[in-house]
Amino acid sequence: MAEAVLIDMFSTELSSQNCINLFLRKAMDIVGKHYVDSDPTVYIMYCQTFGCDSGDAREIFVHAIRSFQGLRKRVELISNSSIASTLYNIQQKLDEKNVSRVKIILPVQRTCLMKAFIDRLFTKVYQFEFETLELNSGDQMGHAANYQSGAQTITETQLQLVESDIQMFLGSLLVKGELTILKSSLIPDSLFLHGFTTRYGGISSIPALSSMNLYSSSKRRDPPAVVAENLRRLAKAVGFNPKTFHLVKAAHTNDVWIMGKKEPDRYDGIVTNQKGVTIAAPGADCLPLLFSDPVKKAFGAARSGWKGTVLGVAMATVNAMISEFGCNVNDILVVLGPCVGPCCFTLSQVEAKAFYDIDPQCVHQFESPNPKVDIRRATRILLERGGIAPKNIQDDLVLCTSCNQDLFFSRIRDGDNAGIQIGFISMRN
Repeated sequence: MAEAVLIDMFSTELSSQNCINLFLRKAMDIVGKHYVDSDPTVYIMYCQTFGCDSGDAREIFVHAIRSFQGLRKRVELISNSSIASTLYNIQQKLDEKNVSRVKIILPVQRTCLMKAFIDRLFTKVYQFEFETLELNSGDQMGHAANYQSGAQTITETQLQLVESDIQMFLGSLLVKGELTILKSSLIPDSLFLHGFTTRYGGISSIPALSSMNLYSSSKRRDPPAVVAENLRRLAKAVGFNPKTFHLVKAAHTNDVWIMGKKEPDRYDGIVTNQKGVTIAAPGADCLPLLFSDPVKKAFGAARSGWKGTVLGVAMATVNAMISEFGCNVNDILVVLGPCVGPCCFTLSQVEAKAFYDIDPQCVHQFESPNPKVDIRRATRILLERGGIAPKNIQDDLVLCTSCNQDLFFSRIRDGDNAGIQIGFISMRN
């Protein structure tokens, strides 16, 4: 597995070339001992605004690196004005090379602060190993403005500075592609704010996640901070509050959370009649569903993967609206969002049998070992059997997420690191 080394010299006030040489020599000794037979890229991060009394900071670093004649490693200097921007730059370089294992060499006083940044800017896809250097007072190693060093714990004030640094940097990034939202003509726009996102309008940079990815997980390289910034930009453009946003905690079941009651650990549907909240269902091949009742002013969102479809999550969401808010089945409107089509989705014959039992037309080439399955058709049939009038079901967003790479994310197409789009809905004030 490819590896990288990160030498953190960002917060150290370097007053002389000797001080730089001392720290780098100790760090390079560690690199030489640990990587005798391998060739990791070594990234040295430092601040653009270092005040050195012997010339330009970068030239001092370059001169110091050249002085290590025995070092046969690829060394890159990474310099920006903030820790967040520097780490983000390094993350992009790691992603380009598909590197996940990183050894960080840093002053012991910096450990807690660095871990706070790492927790927010990286996911568990990356494996970090920390090795610290403790320099005595004669080494003249200090700390950068705004970040107190020396403490082995991080204060609430420092955490706020970390958050502020990250938010300010991510907020400054240019959007990738114009925000594109697909809307339904069935849901009354005067009552409900709603839509289905596409992959455009965010800041995520990894190709499989670019650019409006709205989900972070241990299997994806997009960190929570980037996803939060994408959500903030979506909310600002559309007009909802990201602080009262609730995304389905998908579990491939038919469990539905009635907002206001205790939230389950996992569920595939949400229903509510509360103003001021936005609920959403994720989808990267799975089918996002939006529900609205303009009479009782209740609404819902559900995620219907193939397991959830068979288990009836769509009608479970409808029934929750009926039982909790007194909705009439004749008043409930259901919109089926973008999902994978039968052109690209197959199951084993045993698994496909459940869809064949719903309707033989939900399965193509049933006699083959891996029949093609139509999740969308099965969902519509189950909704109609449950009492939803055909005219109250909108199903014209028939673009296959896997086929349409230019518009949608797809896990089937791009694997576990694929981004996630959502269907969202809220009630207007």
